[in-house]
Amino acid sequence: MAAAMIAGMTEKWGLDPTHIYVSDHKEARCRELYDRYRVRAEVGADTFIGQVDIVVLAVKPSGAVMAMEEIKGRMKSNAVLVSIVAGLSLAKLAEVFPDHPLVRVMPNTPLAVGEGMSAYALNDRAEQTDMSFVCGLLAAGGRVVKIKEEWMDAVTGLSGSGPAYGFLMIEALADGGVMMGLPRPTATMLAAQTLLGAARMVLTTGEAPAVLKEQVMSPAGTTAAGVQALEKRSVRGALIDAVLVATERSKTLGEKT
Repeated sequence: MAAAMIAGMTEKWGLDPTHIYVSDHKEARCRELYDRYRVRAEVGADTFIGQVDIVVLAVKPSGAVMAMEEIKGRMKSNAVLVSIVAGLSLAKLAEVFPDHPLVRVMPNTPLAVGEGMSAYALNDRAEQTDMSFVCGLLAAGGRVVKIKEEWMDAVTGLSGSGPAYGFLMIEALADGGVMMGLPRPTATMLAAQTLLGAARMVLTTGEAPAVLKEQVMSPAGTTAAGVQALEKRSVRGALIDAVLVATERSKTLGEKT
């Protein structure tokens, strides 16, 4: 996810990569990030943590405590801490960083290609701070929405995990095309562009998905037959369940962090 954010900031927003510092405990990963993005990547944050204005905590939940302890008390007094750690609440962040503006974000991997979705919540100190630059960084990779923190687990289950659901649907649609004789590359392109176009219509027109679906379905036509097959297989219910289960998993991760 950190790499996706870096890609959005450098390739889509045009931020000078030398203004981005990355810390990773693996030297090989640091070299990889430097070679790809030309950011300043180092093992450990000792040389830069006290100089940067925005610190992004981008680690797995299991590594969050160690990462926070590493930078605790060493950040600039007015530095903003942005956390993309699943399940890590603003309250728990404030226990470690009580004097800093805190931003909790749930982005997703399409940030890397400029089509990401990021939802964020702020603590009181951040509410009183100009967040335009932080929002600009997030918007460099797609759309951004401010939410209540109590919705964050649901956002994680929907848009945070959602790209995987989309990839699964693209794969399945392409499989169907291949079974009907299409070459795999052609079937994948047709499936991916079709879902991309459908998503774009929802965002551009503002119409409800149900209304747009009806516009495609001619009476007794091919689309009606296909949708009936999906309903028989409970595809709608499976997708709803995926969001619910992923949301509950996010809550569990938060309790363990």
